[in-house]
Amino acid sequence: MLAAVAVASAETAMLPSYLNRRDALDLARLATPVALSRMSFMLMGLTDAVVLARHAPGQLPYVLNAFLPVGVAMGFGLGLVVGVQVITAELTGAGRELETGRIVRRGLVVALLYGLASAAVCALVAGPLLAWLGFDNAFTTPTARCTRILAYGLPAHMLFSASASYLEALRRPLVVTAIGTVAVVANLFLDLTLVPEYGAAGVAWATTLSRYGMALVALVVVARTTPALVWGGSPTPGEFARQNGVGLGAGLANVAEWGSFNLTHVIATLVSIDAGALWGLTVQMMGSVFMVYVGLGSATSVRVAERFGRGDRQGVADASRLGLVAALVVGAVMAVAVWGARGWLAVSGLNAEGQPDGARLAPLLSRLLAAGAMVTLFDGLQGVASMALRAREVVWAPTAIHVASYAIVMVPLCWWLALGEGPGRGQGVWGVFIGVAVASVLAGVLQAVLLEWMARRGDVAERP
Repeated sequence: MLAAVAVASAETAMLPSYLNRRDALDLARLATPVALSRMSFMLMGLTDAVVLARHAPGQLPYVLNAFLPVGVAMGFGLGLVVGVQVITAELTGAGRELETGRIVRRGLVVALLYGLASAAVCALVAGPLLAWLGFDNAFTTPTARCTRILAYGLPAHMLFSASASYLEALRRPLVVTAIGTVAVVANLFLDLTLVPEYGAAGVAWATTLSRYGMALVALVVVARTTPALVWGGSPTPGEFARQNGVGLGAGLANVAEWGSFNLTHVIATLVSIDAGALWGLTVQMMGSVFMVYVGLGSATSVRVAERFGRGDRQGVADASRLGLVAALVVGAVMAVAVWGARGWLAVSGLNAEGQPDGARLAPLLSRLLAAGAMVTLFDGLQGVASMALRAREVVWAPTAIHVASYAIVMVPLCWWLALGEGPGRGQGVWGVFIGVAVASVLAGVLQAVLLEWMARRGDVAERP
């Protein structure tokens, strides 16, 4: 990661204690594989769009909007297993790695139960939700079908997520990266097999089947290479509540963020089909960039939790601050890179989606991509800061910031600016973008300020 370059001379320069070569390299070693593994999900989405554009042009909005309930369920589920990573890293930092088996076993049970329940709910609400949002039957029927197929994969997605969180907390992120890379290839093969006959539904089936393959491989790796099956002693007082408390807070925050971003797809699609496609491609770029921040955030979370587990107050503060600095440096570089490549990205994205009017839409998409690249800097900042806060078991304050920024501010503002009538309103896709930008800046600044305030307080409780 570029954070290592940014602090390469820290040992000879007059810089803060957290800016040193050893810690920067440690962060990079953890963050890079995690970012690559998360990028595999975005790459799967890209291959889905390319294959779908070739065989069923115009059906991409079905898949994008199918993720409305499924994306919310996935967001809560990914947050729910954060506790596996945090408590595992705490125990490992305290020299008690053999005790982590009970953490992942507990996490896998919770993940499976949640995956089954959320799959049932998503399958039931798919059609009625789209109809309630105002889509006609011609759009609702194929989209709801995709939603139900994607929902079938939620149990597998949850089992993989719990396993991946555990492996990353044990500092084995390369295994997760390898699984994700193989899944991309498998997903492409399934796309090429299923999409020519089934269109958007084929994409959904390819995604679901890939998730079951990932879950199976991850479970085998966890069982054979980690202390997952070791008894390792009895739970400490309050451990179950702490693990699931961290997960619940993270899950609610993800619902606010993921659900709100999925609603922006709905708002943009209600503006027009072209606006929905443009916004989908813009969010795809922002999401790809955000995966780098997820890597930084996950690595920062592990490093903070390890130090928190052994009661190292200064270490917790240093690991938190290094994560923020890395996010700013890497984010600035990525923003400049996307801005420079905005024209090529716009043309490539429209061609991948098979837009028949791509020449007209390309200049607008280019401007959206350039502006979105700047916004991701703040979105990434809030992601890294909130994960660092949860690693030190500060749960509800970052959750409140997420809910306020995305659910309370962003969604109404996007709707008002994009679809409203009157001066300054009715701005279409740009109205959606402005609402997202305001919420991202608000969340990024507040989460970073909260993390620094906690670092200055220096509260690190001794773990039992």
